[in-house]
Amino acid sequence: MFRYLTKRQWVLILLGILLVVAGYYILPVSVPLIVAFVTALFLNPSVRWFQFRFRINRKMAVTIVFLLFLIFISIIGSYAVTRAVSQIVQIADNVPTYVNQVNGIIADWEESMDRYAQNLPEEVVNNLTEGIKRNVRAMTDSITANFQLDRMASAAAKIPEYLVSILVYLIALFLFMLELPRLKEKAYQHFTEDTAEKVKFMNARLSYVVFGFLKAQFFVSLIILFVSFIGLIWIAPEVAILMSIIIWLIDFIPIIGSIIILGPWALFDLLSGNIVSGTKLAILAFVLLAIRRTVEPKVMGRHIGLSPLATLIAMYLGLQLIGVIGFILGPLLLIAFNSAKEAGIIKLNYKI
Repeated sequence: MFRYLTKRQWVLILLGILLVVAGYYILPVSVPLIVAFVTALFLNPSVRWFQFRFRINRKMAVTIVFLLFLIFISIIGSYAVTRAVSQIVQIADNVPTYVNQVNGIIADWEESMDRYAQNLPEEVVNNLTEGIKRNVRAMTDSITANFQLDRMASAAAKIPEYLVSILVYLIALFLFMLELPRLKEKAYQHFTEDTAEKVKFMNARLSYVVFGFLKAQFFVSLIILFVSFIGLIWIAPEVAILMSIIIWLIDFIPIIGSIIILGPWALFDLLSGNIVSGTKLAILAFVLLAIRRTVEPKVMGRHIGLSPLATLIAMYLGLQLIGVIGFILGPLLLIAFNSAKEAGIIKLNYKI
């Protein structure tokens, strides 16, 4: 079988093996560089717009776009970090209070259970009581352990590492933005003229579709932000702005989304006796989840050129096969496959 492989096919096989090995060992430590490259691709249309609109060279356009991007993320990041740190410190200070409240709720439950379980066998009542106590003890120990000072100190010790990653990301972003045309030109030198034309068509299609994908995600997130703000104005107006922004940012995480914030919040209110507030929060969580699951496939399908069914299937299969990353990677791989098929790189012209 291997005797009939051409030299070109051997080269492709070896390149594929090298890419797999490099991806396994290098990708985990190359996240800042990969994110910088993707960001550079995303900002490249803005660079070209500045070049065309103001008749300036690429270096000047890259500098302007990079500074604007830096100012934007600095404003958003500084606000988010300061608010998050203050809220974390406040939560850490109030952890004993929260634990005592939960223990008080459990004690009330035990008193109610003792009244209602008088006619039950003593062994059943003891097993049920011990199970509840064991679960509550485990929960309180977990909460206390996660908010201990040594845990927070170890997290703070990683800040220099994060700062180095951010610095590498920003430097790599600026250099990638400068070098994108040259990198593209060097890549095309390794293709034949016919293959280069097909790859250019595929890249143009992918650029359009990926931009549509990001635009669709941002559009859906704006809906989530608006609905969560309106809901929280009705439920908890004193923290509506802050919590709606946090929910908006967390909602970008596939599958988990806003439920990771609203779920525990609603549960805590219900356990604390705030039935009305807890119910409202649970309803808001359900509404946001329904919006994300129903609007996302339709909006993404319209912006990326896939049917809602194909988008949903790609999301689900990507999630099941790869995990959270596959939720986004699935539609992108489907887009790449369709683009390669339209460019003639992949040919599936057969009949059964």
